[in-house]
Amino acid sequence: MNIAIMGAGLSGLACAIILEQNGIYPTIFENRTQVGDRFINGEILLSILHRPVFDCIAYFSEKFNIDLQPISNITELAIHSEKEKCLINGHLGFTNLRGRHEHSFENQLARQVKSKIIFQSKYTYEQLLREFTHVVVATGDAAYAMNIQDYQQDFTVTLKGATVEGDFQPHKVMAWLNNKLAPKGYGYLIPYSKKEANIVIGYPDYPENRMLNINELWKKFHQQVCENLQQDLKITDGFQVTRYIIGKCQYPRIGNTFFVGNCFGSIMPFLGFGQFIAILTGIYAAHDLCGIGDYNKLTKTLHKTYRNSLVFRRSMEKLENNHFDTLVRNLDGYLGNKLFNSKHYDPLKIASYLLRPWIRINSK
Repeated sequence: MNIAIMGAGLSGLACAIILEQNGIYPTIFENRTQVGDRFINGEILLSILHRPVFDCIAYFSEKFNIDLQPISNITELAIHSEKEKCLINGHLGFTNLRGRHEHSFENQLARQVKSKIIFQSKYTYEQLLREFTHVVVATGDAAYAMNIQDYQQDFTVTLKGATVEGDFQPHKVMAWLNNKLAPKGYGYLIPYSKKEANIVIGYPDYPENRMLNINELWKKFHQQVCENLQQDLKITDGFQVTRYIIGKCQYPRIGNTFFVGNCFGSIMPFLGFGQFIAILTGIYAAHDLCGIGDYNKLTKTLHKTYRNSLVFRRSMEKLENNHFDTLVRNLDGYLGNKLFNSKHYDPLKIASYLLRPWIRINSK
């Protein structure tokens, strides 16, 4: 068995680690100059989105022997709407770094890989098919998967973010649900440390949003964050992503090709985070290659999770700012803490089934 992994991101590296644990050493092809060769940004593993798994870091370590060190555990989540605010406390998840930072999840995984990584690779999928018995497509770019198979694109998103300097609590993340700042989208703040944080706004590129001026929205958002924190946050670095594809593949495996990470459809439509699913797809593809699992069967639950998240996103997109105010007000206190900390049910799944009769989606 001669395996090529196309991409040295979360899913490709996780796949390599599991293969190596089973005595198989793939060749990894990465078209960038190094692992994590992209802008630095913060992301979160929010426990409420990954039921029945409550602690993602412990899950990867104990079940798959993949060790990751987050920036911090999250003990407080502050959600702001236009006129309301709620505080939710508990063991809510973890914050982490992505991109070219030495402590990013990509670089942490790379340090656990022994297989050869060929950087600045110009190999195409077709070339790898001719030279290897199996190919794992982990490019992180859904557009690449769309050229190979039936990929369901549900929408695209525009994101703008920055690293800011100020005084932060590493255990506390913040979110904004306000259509005046990010129509049908959201904003968030994730601390890197006590002195640095990542702030981001994102919104779907629906026809009614395509004429929006991202720079004007960003200016309002930055001012709002400064006002809520009562600080003058200095921007030191920034990034912008336009028309980023959110969707899922129809076939997780075609012949001896496996689609993982964003090429599978790991980004969850509700909040746009997909690290947990990305890593799982890499693990599951490796299990199939090692003869200890069936990739198509293992990923069925992940496709259901994607559908649940899409239903929830579609329902949230129908809400006006006064609805967000009511939602945030009701989440403050006992209800929010109970919802986010319960280990006994999956809130996203339950909400999806309750909302599905009123939400029409084209999800296969």
